[in-house]
Amino acid sequence: MPATKLTTIRVEKPWGRTQLWPGFDNPTAAQVGEIWFEAPAGTDPDLMVKYLFTSEKLSIQVHEDDASARAAGHDRGKDEAWVILDAEPDATIALGLNHVVSSDTLRAAALDGSIETLVDWKSVHAGDVIYSPARTVHAIGAGLTLIEVQQNVDLTYRLYDYGRPRELHLDKGIAVSDPKPFEIVDSGHDAGAGRKILCEGGKFVMERWSWAGARDVTMPDGVPGWLIPIAGGGVVDGARFVAGECWMVDGGAALVVDAGSDLLFAYPLADVAPVLSAG
Repeated sequence: MPATKLTTIRVEKPWGRTQLWPGFDNPTAAQVGEIWFEAPAGTDPDLMVKYLFTSEKLSIQVHEDDASARAAGHDRGKDEAWVILDAEPDATIALGLNHVVSSDTLRAAALDGSIETLVDWKSVHAGDVIYSPARTVHAIGAGLTLIEVQQNVDLTYRLYDYGRPRELHLDKGIAVSDPKPFEIVDSGHDAGAGRKILCEGGKFVMERWSWAGARDVTMPDGVPGWLIPIAGGGVVDGARFVAGECWMVDGGAALVVDAGSDLLFAYPLADVAPVLSAG
């Protein structure tokens, strides 16, 4: 099956930004919060890719893991990972709590607003990569441009939203939260030949590619990969790709990468990997 260009969807948000990442124009100066990429109709891929642009803090939230999500009738839970493309000097992401608390204490903090200081706001910078497993209490802060790769499910429980008039999901959210500190684990390593593993060991793997020229990409049967050009571009299966797009590779593809390009490649299941061979 040839590589497929996914449909680009822009979503305006009150916490979004007018200045986007290179590759995305914004002629109307809309307050864009998310740009995500829609798979072909009738498919249910394991992963979803988004860009996020934040001018305010996003809600403090949590996601179900695979087991609890399936028990509730969903196909999967929601691990997610972020590649920070740009960050203002004081930008932060909340990950876990400052100390272990009980579920009752977490609920009380969500109700009285003290959860804002209970969560651990960690400084982040351009180039950081964070893998956030399901059940981690978290919030993306202001002043960030990032790529989010996540398990493909619309399942978010808001614990706190700074007084915004949106629904909270305290019963379900508290039930699936791990109310404890979270340590960022750097599982990245150089795989050689312009290929770096950014994160692995969870529900999906992200790689960063910075080579130029022709190579063939072969995926294991039934395991697609997501090609995300951050900068530059190239040709995949004879079709031109550029920054600001997302392509799904199912089976295999011939890939020619322009010099100076910066690509992400994501795929589910940590026990499989794409094979790159000379084109």
